[in-house]
Amino acid sequence: MGLTEDEYQQLIQEQYNDLIQSCPRCQSEEDKKLVLKAFNLANEAHKGVKRKSGEPYILHPLAVAKIVSTEIGLGPKAIVCSLLHDVVEDTYYTIDDIERIFGKKIASIIDGLTKISEVFDANSSLQAENFRKILLTLADDIRVILIKLADRLHNMRTLDSLPETKQMKIASETIYLYAPLAHRLGLYTIKTELEDLSLKHRYPKVFEDIRVKLEGTEKRRMQIINSFSLPIIQKLEENNIDFDISGRPKSIYSIWKKIQAKNVAFEDIYDLLAIRIIFNPYPHIPDKTQCWHIYSLITDIYKPKPDRIRDWVSTPKANGYEALHCTVMGPHGQWVEVQIRSQRMNEIAERGFASHWKYKDIDSSIQESEFEKWIKQVRELLENPQTDALDFLDEFKLNLFSSEIIVFTPKGDTKTLPKGSTVLDLAYEIHTEIGNKAIGAKVNHKLVSVSYKLNSGDQVEIITAITQKPTWELLKYAVTAKAQSAIKSAFKAETKNRLEKGKQMVEVKLAEIGLQPSSRVFKKILPAFEVISKDELYSKVGSGQISLENLKKILRKNTKNKWIRYWEIQFSKSALRKRQKNEKESDQSEQRFDPKKPYMLREHPVDETTTYMVAKCCNPIPGDDVIGYITSEENVIVHKVTCPEAIRLMSRHGDRIVSAKWTTHKVLSFLARIEVRGMDRVGILSELVKEISDELRVNIRKLLIESHDGIFESSIDLYVHSASSLNNLIGNVMKIKGVDSVKRIENFDN
Repeated sequence: MGLTEDEYQQLIQEQYNDLIQSCPRCQSEEDKKLVLKAFNLANEAHKGVKRKSGEPYILHPLAVAKIVSTEIGLGPKAIVCSLLHDVVEDTYYTIDDIERIFGKKIASIIDGLTKISEVFDANSSLQAENFRKILLTLADDIRVILIKLADRLHNMRTLDSLPETKQMKIASETIYLYAPLAHRLGLYTIKTELEDLSLKHRYPKVFEDIRVKLEGTEKRRMQIINSFSLPIIQKLEENNIDFDISGRPKSIYSIWKKIQAKNVAFEDIYDLLAIRIIFNPYPHIPDKTQCWHIYSLITDIYKPKPDRIRDWVSTPKANGYEALHCTVMGPHGQWVEVQIRSQRMNEIAERGFASHWKYKDIDSSIQESEFEKWIKQVRELLENPQTDALDFLDEFKLNLFSSEIIVFTPKGDTKTLPKGSTVLDLAYEIHTEIGNKAIGAKVNHKLVSVSYKLNSGDQVEIITAITQKPTWELLKYAVTAKAQSAIKSAFKAETKNRLEKGKQMVEVKLAEIGLQPSSRVFKKILPAFEVISKDELYSKVGSGQISLENLKKILRKNTKNKWIRYWEIQFSKSALRKRQKNEKESDQSEQRFDPKKPYMLREHPVDETTTYMVAKCCNPIPGDDVIGYITSEENVIVHKVTCPEAIRLMSRHGDRIVSAKWTTHKVLSFLARIEVRGMDRVGILSELVKEISDELRVNIRKLLIESHDGIFESSIDLYVHSASSLNNLIGNVMKIKGVDSVKRIENFDN
């Protein structure tokens, strides 16, 4: 039961009082008056407006302002902007009104916030273009992005009041862009909460399962951490170190990611245990020196895992994060991660870039850091007029969420690149023309190709040739957004010419057999050539990758074995509206698809207007949780809900996502791949084949096996009816003596 109006007014006043009392930077009378003026204006402007939860709207800006103040650490101007962030967009106030009442700076920030709020509300290309423009404010006033992150965090905390489809879209946007953005800005606490909340709304059952398991093991974990910490506490106190020590549970999202990546059970994750040591440094002794001193004291007690030392005190991350991480073997035979930070390092870790101006004016110049270098890279991307808006969104994300490596030029200068970067990435990082002309490099005085993956500490000399030109082949060696963008820009004109050439060739060939291009024709051509759009067909025809010699034969054939069979599609409301609009604009004499009821796919598509294909990036099979994506050609591509490509599509094209559900038919089989690993012994292969083929009655399409040093590794393609039958098969294969692991491979060519 909701509160009365008087109770809500009392709650609003309490929230405002709490905001003022908890703001460490709003203590002067002038600051308090400014915040009060903003609160009164926002309260009046939003009067009578309710959120979806039924609460007065003003409670939202108050909550955002408190996050900005207490969780990010910004000052009075940012709090004022948080209180007013929806006023211009949702009420009769204009930016000119705000400038007249609060001044030019506050008006400028609110203008940026008003624009950024439009990013995920328009069509996809406009979303990306708006986001591109908004990022131009990064170098002008980072508070625009920080306040928007606080706004998104509060929206995620109150997401339960929205419809399920809206929850899915917002949660996907959050994990695709906002969490990586918080990571890049060093807001680790906010990043972690955004990730957990996104997981909670995308996969509620998975989230709840891990949460319950964490709660169930909490008492045992705390016992281990306490017994583990006691000798460390005694050692640090003996050395007169002023410190705090605390246990730190892994986030639910990070546990889920590890389960997905390593294909292991919750119980098999070895680094669930972690502690954090935060120390007050001695004066005149560098923080870095004291971190290593504490590390040496800990490793006097416990043995470290050599490959799990992370030294971010010598070389901080690009977002300013500094800490020393190590993993040591605890007294109970369990690995425990230890994070060592000074108070200053912890401030940066908790509040990220905001901590740089905690005690100084935001406009004061600060020494260039890795963060400013990153902003310069973003601006370079933004200023490239050739870059497509949607490509830019993907390229920008590449720069957000990656571990870094540091390499050296021949003169000893350092360059920071994402982990996994190649020689080609470094060449483009130095200069676009050097990237375009690069043919190889000398890494640590050894000649390597442009595809060579660099490691931290490498010294690299790029080798160029005047005759060298970018090729599409090079794109697969480019990891950074800058390199990918430069290569794509070089091919924009060529791509356009190839599309035109391919289109003409297709039209000429169709004319030869007396046909005109039509939707019915393309419904047969596209799956036959294993492409999903006309543009892809034109491009491959124009480049000579596809021959049209058999076109007449293809058009005579019945389209078979290309569609998913035996599952239901249920369209979301937005997709319904879109499809109904399309129906009105099309020939009414054709048999039409009724979007109001689910359909079961059989040997052919349900009708002549809609086709369904399995996404090759994740190869879903019956029983997997799936969603459908409507392409521009009105095909539906089906992805697993956990597929990274599906998350990207949900964040960018929410209106084209439809729900999908398998039926329980077991008439047809679907191709799946498993990898089996274990101890090699005489007869293991025959037992493996016998178990799969004879006992489980599963057809094997392809089997590859390799043995070395007493270990065998096998890749098996087989036909299964559903995910549950595949899981049963995996369980039975695991029982074979000598088999150590069996896992399903999703991304493979079939």
